[in-house]
Amino acid sequence: MTANTVYVLDLESGNLRSLQNALAKLGYDVKWIKTPEDGLDEAQILLFPGVGNFGHTVANLRRRGFVEPLKAYIASGRRIMGICVGLQALFTGSTESPGVEGLGIIPAQLEKFDDSNKSVPHIGWNSAAVIDEDKQGLYGLRPDSKYYYVHSYRASVAAVVAAGWTVATGNYNGEEFVGAVCKDNVFATQFHPEKSGVAGLKVLRAFLEGEVISKSAVEAAVGAVVKPGLTKRVIACLDVRTNDDGDLVVTKGDQYDVREKSATASTGGQVRNLGKPVEMAERYYLEGADEVTFLNITSFRNCPLVDTPMLEILRKTSETVFVPLTIGGGIRDIVDPDGTKISALDVASTYFRSGADKVSIGSDAVFAAEEFYANGEKLTGKTAMETISRAYGAQAVVISVDPKRVYVDSPDATTHHVIKTATPGPNGEVYAWYQCTVKGGRETRDMDVIQLVTAMEKMGAGEILLNCINKDGTNSGFDLELIQDVKDAVSIPVIASSGAGKPDHFLEVFEKTTTDAALGAGMFHRGEYKVSDVKQYLSEHGLLVRNELEFSL
Repeated sequence: MTANTVYVLDLESGNLRSLQNALAKLGYDVKWIKTPEDGLDEAQILLFPGVGNFGHTVANLRRRGFVEPLKAYIASGRRIMGICVGLQALFTGSTESPGVEGLGIIPAQLEKFDDSNKSVPHIGWNSAAVIDEDKQGLYGLRPDSKYYYVHSYRASVAAVVAAGWTVATGNYNGEEFVGAVCKDNVFATQFHPEKSGVAGLKVLRAFLEGEVISKSAVEAAVGAVVKPGLTKRVIACLDVRTNDDGDLVVTKGDQYDVREKSATASTGGQVRNLGKPVEMAERYYLEGADEVTFLNITSFRNCPLVDTPMLEILRKTSETVFVPLTIGGGIRDIVDPDGTKISALDVASTYFRSGADKVSIGSDAVFAAEEFYANGEKLTGKTAMETISRAYGAQAVVISVDPKRVYVDSPDATTHHVIKTATPGPNGEVYAWYQCTVKGGRETRDMDVIQLVTAMEKMGAGEILLNCINKDGTNSGFDLELIQDVKDAVSIPVIASSGAGKPDHFLEVFEKTTTDAALGAGMFHRGEYKVSDVKQYLSEHGLLVRNELEFSL
């Protein structure tokens, strides 16, 4: 092993490639530790990454024989850094998995966030501020930086401080929680440094190089402290498909029609080509995008899974883009051309191993919801949402919803959930319901959007990507009525999508709804606005955003 080799615990969690890419960016190689016999005894610095369920992670540790060797490693004084569930496993236990004992290094329990006044999981960019002036600065944590969190269970600050640990905190709608902890040779973050941009890379580097400075020294160096709390997320979305020459391109259309129009024909033109996916994703990252979403609108249905072109896009993108990546399209049970059956969980796992942090499910979510209601609202445990959520956590499962408005004269005119709208229909109708569609909006189903999202939350989805066919490509702003209606129906986060044409539309959706994030596509692709333009505009109007655009390490 070289001096720049980092030992990483490999429990096959979803963020391993992202972590490996972050370490490579910092000039480090990785030695994977799948069992204690793989070199744990020789490690001097160990990273313990994790995503998903507390009980699943701890059970995996026990099954592989890691519990006592890890405790011995920590007792030896050698340095270890836990990440996300790697932090949580250090605790005595979690209400997520009653009766399951953690490593007990930190004598405290994890509990679920209160979801009465906020969305859970807690997803997005928040602070990690050291609370004791006289204690160490926790390896480069800065009060002017934001870090990427994605979790439903948190540790209370008082219990951890009482146990003698140095703590950095985050604040989520008034609920303070542990963002990072440190004591002697143990350092752990609830956030994902490998997905926290340059701020996170700096934390990783500081830990690997043993750079510990005081909180007061950090604050003196950076000046003003950023307001604590969760920021408003701005997401860049890239619709990816093959064009007529077989090349992968980023495209965008009106009401999902991505072909160019000509003066003589309304259809039949070339697929609109707005650029190369990997290059555009990196550009948006450098402009300050909080997340990047790829929607595979071709789905490459005839390709063997291992040859799926989107896998290569993810691999390349994750080498240079250190914010969360979501991939949608084709996340379902499939049969390869050779007849091999591949489950949706295995498809998702392949995407995670290629650099994705979340998978987005569209049409198959509607089909699963139809089955859910047909079976008396009983969970089968076999749907893509349930199996992926169980293995990787709810935060890894995004449901992409494509509804369209159906106007009616009165609520009695339909059995579906209706709203009273401020934008009447073509015949003056003041009521409407939102009908779910599948196959890229080409087919409608007898299901409304509220039925779908409530079913998905029960099946284990962690986030809703809420599109609107009526708004797509119009540049007229988000459908605020739809967004708030869905927000009122679920407790999981909602991403507003479809209709953004200028920065003011983002301000409007954040001020007039309780959405958790907002997504833009065409306005960025066409170069009309940069992501940084939107975030600067939001900041100028008093909204809390992540504005770290310094990319030098």
